Amino acid sequence: MVFSSAYFLLLFFPLTLLLYFIVPKKYRNLVLLVASLYFYTYGEKFLVLVMIFSTLVDYKCGILIEEGKRKLGLRISILTNLITLGIFKYFNFAIDNLYNLLEALNINGESLHNIPEIVLPLGISFYVFQTMSYTIDVYRGNVKADRSLLEFATYVTMFPQLVAGPIVRYIDIQREIADREVSLFGFAKGLERFTIGLTKKMIIANTFASTADIIFTESGGGFSTLNAWLGVIAYSFQIYYDFSGYSDMAIGLGKMFGFNFLENFNYPYISKSIQEFWRRWHISLSTWFRDYLYIPLGGNRKGKYRTYLNLFIVFLVTGLWHGAEWTFVIWGLYHGAFIIIEKVGFDKILKKTWAPIQHLYALLIVNVGWALFRADDFGSSIAYLKTMFVYTEGNETVNDFIAYFNSTNELVFTTILALIFAVPTYPYLEARMRNRNFLILRYFAIIAMLLLCIVYIAAGSYNPFIYFRF
Repeated sequence: MVFSSAYFLLLFFPLTLLLYFIVPKKYRNLVLLVASLYFYTYGEKFLVLVMIFSTLVDYKCGILIEEGKRKLGLRISILTNLITLGIFKYFNFAIDNLYNLLEALNINGESLHNIPEIVLPLGISFYVFQTMSYTIDVYRGNVKADRSLLEFATYVTMFPQLVAGPIVRYIDIQREIADREVSLFGFAKGLERFTIGLTKKMIIANTFASTADIIFTESGGGFSTLNAWLGVIAYSFQIYYDFSGYSDMAIGLGKMFGFNFLENFNYPYISKSIQEFWRRWHISLSTWFRDYLYIPLGGNRKGKYRTYLNLFIVFLVTGLWHGAEWTFVIWGLYHGAFIIIEKVGFDKILKKTWAPIQHLYALLIVNVGWALFRADDFGSSIAYLKTMFVYTEGNETVNDFIAYFNSTNELVFTTILALIFAVPTYPYLEARMRNRNFLILRYFAIIAMLLLCIVYIAAGSYNPFIYFRF
C-alpha cells in the first residue's frame, strides 16, 4: 500500500484515524500496530514475517543487554540483522556475480540458475537499521530497554515511516511511544505537511518521472547530448521530490498520530559542496552511518589517512545500502571520492570562489552521480555519461529539443515550480503569512492541493516511490 493511492487516502487512513481517536488512549498503540501490520501485509503478505522476526529478536536483545549480557545481546542483534539483510537483499546479487565470475573463468555455472531468487521485502533496509540502532543505543546506555513488546513493535512497524523512512531512532520518540497527545494545531500542521508531500509526489515528481523514464529507457541509441542532460536533470528533480515528498508525508502522518519525526531533507540542492549535500540529503541515513559506523571506525580521530579510509568504507556501505547493484556501489564510492577530495584541501579552495561557482560545482557532481544511480547497469551508465559529455545531436537538433520543451507546457510549469521550491521558499512565505487572512488563504490552498492530488490519483497518474525498493 502506498500513500499516493485512493485506497489509502479514502479508506485505510480515514478509518485508522477514526478508530485511533475513538478508542481509549491505552489502546492507541494497539490500533496503530494492527493498522501498520495490515498496511504492510496489503502488499507484502508473508514477508511481514521477516519484519516480525527482526522485531522480536531486537526486543529480546535489548532486554538481554540491560540484564547484563551486554556483548551477547549486541552480537546477536547485529549478526541477526546483517544476516537477514544479506540473505534478502544481497543473495541474488552474490549468485549473479558468482555466475559471471565462473563464466569469465570458463567454468560452467549453469547450476546456479536453478537456485530460486529471493524476494526483497519492502523497507527492509529501513526497519533493520531502526531496530539495530535501538540495540546499539541500549548497549551504549543512551536508552533503557523497552519492556513492552507492544510499544516496541509499534515503534518498528509504524506505517507512516515503515517502507521508505525516514529512519526513526527509538531515542528520538521513546517518550511519545509511551505517552503522546495530539492537539488540533498539531493535527492541522500534520495534514498540511502530508499534503505538501503528496503534492511533491503527484504534481512534481511524477511529471519529471515521465520525462526521465522515456530518456533513460531509450538511451540505447539515437538520443542527443541535450536530451541526456534533460533526462538527468529531470531525474534529479524526480528523486528529490519523490523521496522528500514521502518524508514529508511520513512526518505529517506522524504528527497526526502525535509523533514528531526528525527532518530528513534540508534543501540539498542549495549545497555548495558534496559534504554539505550529505548534511542536507537523507539526513536520517547519513547521521545513522555517522553515529553507528563512521565514529566507531575512529572517525577523524586517528589521522587523516585513517579518516579517508573510514569515509571510503562508509560510502561503500552507503552505496550497498541503496541496492544490490554495481551502479549503486559505484555511486556511493563516487560521492565518497569527492568528499575525500574536499577533505584533502579542495574545500578550502572552493570556499574562496564565488558562491554561484560553488553551487554549480555541487550540482554538477550530484547530477553526474544521478546518471550512475538511475542507469540499469554499469555499461549503460558509462554510455549515458559519454553522451552527456561528448556532444552529439543524435536524432534531434537543438531546435527540436527547444520545440519539444516549449510544447510540453506541463513540464515547463513543473520545472518552474520545482526550481521555486528547491530553495527555502515555503518557510520564507510561512514566516510572513501569519495574519488571519493569510492563514485562511493558506489552509484553503492546502485543501485545494489535496483535492487536486486526489483527482490525479483518480485519473491513474501513479508511479511507485523510488525508495520503496531500498
